[in-house]
Amino acid sequence: MTMQRTFSIIKPDATRRNLTGAINSKIEASGLRIIGQKRIHMSDREAREFYAIHAERPFYNDLVSFMTSGPVVVQVLEGQNAITAYREVMGSTNPSEAADGTIRKEFAESIEANSVHGSDSIENAAIEISYFFTDEEIVG
Repeated sequence: MTMQRTFSIIKPDATRRNLTGAINSKIEASGLRIIGQKRIHMSDREAREFYAIHAERPFYNDLVSFMTSGPVVVQVLEGQNAITAYREVMGSTNPSEAADGTIRKEFAESIEANSVHGSDSIENAAIEISYFFTDEEIVG
């Protein structure tokens, strides 16, 4: 097993419903540690840059609008095989296909408003973490 860091966003649909604590409980129960966390209101520029990989997709503008519609909680998670571990606790992007007990099965409102984002690779985790956090803001 490899100690890793991954990036998480608790999205506006979840913060609007005061689910940050419940989601953090699931994260910690899975064995991951939250070593960086802050509540922000993502600007249009931040959302467009962060999701630039999707700029050519038809859902891009709706995604940017959604992610800037309210506060989000950005996080750095650490643990054994953190990327895979967090993706398992998040569940499938489509909450109707997510396994019981996962964050998206329990809390997501739809495919779009699916409560959380998580990095999909070591490389993307590093990019995403550095987009929102300085080294000083991560306390292991």
